Amino acid sequence: MQPLAHHEGIVVPMDRGNIDTDALLPKQYLKSLESRGFGAFLLDDERYLDPGELDTPPASRRENPQCVLNMPVYRRASVVLAQANFGCGSSREHAVWALRDFGIRVLIAPSFGDIFFTNCFNNGLLPIRLEQSVIDHFFAQCRQSSGVTASVDVARRELTLGDTHLVFDLDVGRQRNLLQGLDNIGETLALAPTIRAYESARQLSEPWVFR
Repeated sequence: MQPLAHHEGIVVPMDRGNIDTDALLPKQYLKSLESRGFGAFLLDDERYLDPGELDTPPASRRENPQCVLNMPVYRRASVVLAQANFGCGSSREHAVWALRDFGIRVLIAPSFGDIFFTNCFNNGLLPIRLEQSVIDHFFAQCRQSSGVTASVDVARRELTLGDTHLVFDLDVGRQRNLLQGLDNIGETLALAPTIRAYESARQLSEPWVFR
């Protein structure tokens, strides 16, 4: 997993609530078990005027000019600003893979779907929960000027967006894993020496268990 210590990027505003995982990545793309290659299908139903499948080249499909991801200023966005309950719905991790593969590293919203929230951390994305009044102010700035940028310092838990600088909440364990690039498996493997030492000591103290 790619570590996340500092990030600065363009903010793409998605000014509606309850954007679910089926909207982020429709069900037909779940047939692939690979964890890469989904960026072109993010918000697929909104992004294209033609239906798509895994084997349909995105370049052959007509783009919807009304979709925010197709607007030139947001094609290289890496920070999502959304409303409440972002990532609700089914637990598909593919939705997070699509965001990551598009280039998104930071998500800002009043709330997130619980499983989606956890999946973000396991894939090197940082979801930041903020008060609705702050989110409303951020959207107002994005309406006034497209291409607003945000800067995040994970170690300091600091966010700067437009004219606002603040400190956000972040669990210490999740903060460490982001900084070190560890998912749940990586976190366990980092403890391998301690686990081996415990097993060796137990074989000496309770040899009958291992017979």
